[in-house]
Amino acid sequence: MATLSFSSLKPNTLFSSFLFPSKNISSRPIIYTLPHRNTPPLTFSAAKRPPAASATNSSSSVTVETVSPENDDNSTVFVIRARNRTGLLQVITRVFNILGLSVEKATVDFEEDYFVMTFFVTDSRGNKIDDQKSLESINKALIDAIDGDDDAALSVAPSDRGVVVRKPRLDFGERKGQAERMLGLMDVFLKNDPISLQKDILHHVEYTVARSRFSFDDFEAYQALAHSVRDRLIERWHDTLIHFKKEDPKRVYFLSLEFLMGRSLSNIVINLGIRDQFADALSQLGFDFEVLAEQEGDACLGNGGLARLSACQMDSLATLDYPAVGYGLRYQYGLFRQVIVDGFQHEQPDYWLNFGNLWDIERIHITYPVKFYGTVTDEFLNGEKCKVWVPGEMVEAVAYDNPIPGYGTRNTINLRLWAAKPSDQHDMESFNTGDYVDAVVNRQRAESISSILYPDDRSYQGKELRLKQQYFFVSASVQDIFRRFKDTHKKFDEFPEKVALQLNDTHPSLAIAEVMRVLLDEEHLSWHRAWDIICKIFSFTTHTVSPEGLEKIPIIYDINFNFVEELKKMIGLDYDRLTRMSIVEEGAVKNIRMANLSVICSNTVNGVSRLHSELLRTKLFKDFYDLWPHKFQYKTNGVTQVKKVNKIRLAEYIEAMSGLKVSLDAMFDVQTKRIHEYKRQLLNILGIIHRYDCIKNMDKNDRKKVVPRVCIIGGKAAPGYEIAKKIIKLCHAVAEKINNDNDIGDLLKLVFIPDYNVSVAEMVIPGADLSQHLSTAGHEASGTGSMKFLMNGCLLLATADGSTIEMVEEIGQDNVFLFGAKAHEVVALRKKGPTLKVPLQFSRVVRMIRDGHFGFKDYFKSLCDKIEGTSDYFLLGADFMSYLEAQAAADKAFVDEERWTKMSILSAAGSGRFSSDRTIQEYAENTWDIQPCRCPF
Repeated sequence: MATLSFSSLKPNTLFSSFLFPSKNISSRPIIYTLPHRNTPPLTFSAAKRPPAASATNSSSSVTVETVSPENDDNSTVFVIRARNRTGLLQVITRVFNILGLSVEKATVDFEEDYFVMTFFVTDSRGNKIDDQKSLESINKALIDAIDGDDDAALSVAPSDRGVVVRKPRLDFGERKGQAERMLGLMDVFLKNDPISLQKDILHHVEYTVARSRFSFDDFEAYQALAHSVRDRLIERWHDTLIHFKKEDPKRVYFLSLEFLMGRSLSNIVINLGIRDQFADALSQLGFDFEVLAEQEGDACLGNGGLARLSACQMDSLATLDYPAVGYGLRYQYGLFRQVIVDGFQHEQPDYWLNFGNLWDIERIHITYPVKFYGTVTDEFLNGEKCKVWVPGEMVEAVAYDNPIPGYGTRNTINLRLWAAKPSDQHDMESFNTGDYVDAVVNRQRAESISSILYPDDRSYQGKELRLKQQYFFVSASVQDIFRRFKDTHKKFDEFPEKVALQLNDTHPSLAIAEVMRVLLDEEHLSWHRAWDIICKIFSFTTHTVSPEGLEKIPIIYDINFNFVEELKKMIGLDYDRLTRMSIVEEGAVKNIRMANLSVICSNTVNGVSRLHSELLRTKLFKDFYDLWPHKFQYKTNGVTQVKKVNKIRLAEYIEAMSGLKVSLDAMFDVQTKRIHEYKRQLLNILGIIHRYDCIKNMDKNDRKKVVPRVCIIGGKAAPGYEIAKKIIKLCHAVAEKINNDNDIGDLLKLVFIPDYNVSVAEMVIPGADLSQHLSTAGHEASGTGSMKFLMNGCLLLATADGSTIEMVEEIGQDNVFLFGAKAHEVVALRKKGPTLKVPLQFSRVVRMIRDGHFGFKDYFKSLCDKIEGTSDYFLLGADFMSYLEAQAAADKAFVDEERWTKMSILSAAGSGRFSSDRTIQEYAENTWDIQPCRCPF
């Protein structure tokens, strides 16, 4: 038995010297309470409880029993039996201290994985606690502390930071009143009446923002407002995490390297149900809620549909009460800020953290070491030879938590983002040797891992950074998942019953190899047992339809060897098929096909639309589908709805942004997507040139029949994607010509919206009349952007690609303007090559660009070369006439106001299936096998 005397140790010394081992396998604690009477310290095992009158909290697994020994004494004895975990001693003693109780002595006895802690406690007068009400209050406080949220056990006491000055002891009545007030405050939620909200906002103005409550501007008011909202958000967050820990449900861990969160304030107050209350409170203080909400910057930690989908799915997981944790990276710089200078795209860093992020919570006590490089040595463990990794470099992963509230529920789940920091040990070694510069360089090298979203991987250094970034993210997340499981479970056979890991595309697929490594090297499971666990816990969703989009990384061979050997037993020595299905791609540089690895190791493989799933089964993963047809599913993507605004707001934004005044009577025709050849923004621009050419050659009477259009294009080109950048420049060159042509007037305007992000989308999407989705059929996996337009009553002009096919089924083909070749026709059209005839209208508009009608003749030559003859891979010429016919049909419908309104209503009404709530429910039931766990408060 290890015995500690509290009187012989300084407060901080106790916590720093009593450090438990790192083997954090714990279960729920059992607490006994009994008066102590000059007897040796008492410890009880779970099988031998003393006869006692018990007080049990039914909502917890903590039990308190009171016993009356023979001799009298002045102490009350609390005996706590639990599995060992770091920091629990500090948690328990802090409870006693808060309640005004004195710990006279403590003993600790270890029983295998358990320890038994006995505390000899008196009240402030040095007497025992013997009334039942007080014991119940103490019991409740201990239950709340010990059965706290998942991360409570990770708290580590800080080292001494100066002189500790003890306050004079209060007398008994004061201490008792203090304890009662503390317990009472624990059970009270913050109020949401206007007076309480105003007090909270002004409190944060003065004490958090450090401004005078009599003089503060809109941004400072936003900060105070956000802090007030955050306080209420954290209440629900803590309650939810504690409830999840008590119920111990199976959880899904959602791994994604991208989360496009945008602004959070408006979404949070709507989900908490307190938007109107805050708006009223602010109006009485002279502020407008909408104006303050505009002060918030965008968190652009992702790019495009996949990233926004991740954010929507976290929102739905919370709304549907599913026990879930999201994992990602807290990039210091988000997706680059797009600046347009003379029509050319320039990239600038997105300093989104310049003013801090009020919605994330730095958890400096939650850090994990992430190791790189080094060597592998042989060591013997329990008489068996095993491999041990000796790392050459180590960085720390620090957690930043982002509470995600559900709508119509108190449940608030966690999105944990990791930031890379240097290892303190390495820094101290550098400082101790006087190498200050080396320490700074090491810090910069470590922090670069989580600095940039999508590092340029055209160079070897870029590829290395991208790989380190992915492994850093995976390693930290896997360590966190294992720690949470081992807090309450001992046997890894239970792992698949409590853990589901969702891989959002191939970026986090290194998690498969990392979980395998941990199970083998650190938990010492056999290969077959570890592999069985791997194949039960992972599910994989891919968001690509082309082999070029699948990531390849030059590592790992053992998994492939075992897989190929098993594959030979199933399909024989079909070497062509073995080569296609192998995880390892042979070549000058051997690579790991991360998509193949994900398919092999996952229990389900999901497409994101029905067409996408069909392409996966028949083309991309055909060999795997033939072998495991039961694995392949599809969950058509869904999104969360955006609040309606009107065309006036969008028109005002366009005028403020570009100086261009547009007519509200015109059709607002929008295409907002990542700039890419397959998304065919170039087809849109060619159509606009054709429209301009036609109007220009009309007489005045014919021009009166033209439907006015405001064509809006937005999106970013990847920094190294030259063709995409030329498309942006062409858009500006055409806009410059059209918008300044007096013959055209309001009949046609072209606007490029720079730096398109979630906040801009919240203005553009509700103000759009027509939304264009022009991908060459068979290239768009889903296309979630179209869903948001649909929900806002916007009509679609689209190819039969991705989820558009299912949208047509929901809203009817008569309510969508479809055009272009179908997916099954694309291959045949490409085979025609030079014999494929294109319409004269197409050739004419391309010739206008070639001849310099819009300037920059030489610059656009390569762009024209990409879309003529055999180079037109994405079939702009083949689809051009069909595209013009669909545009004409949209014009005809727009002038028939009654028909357009009906189509708009049917579009919005038919969009319900494309909610992310439906998608998540299908994943929960068919893929993850998890159940809702609603917080009862």
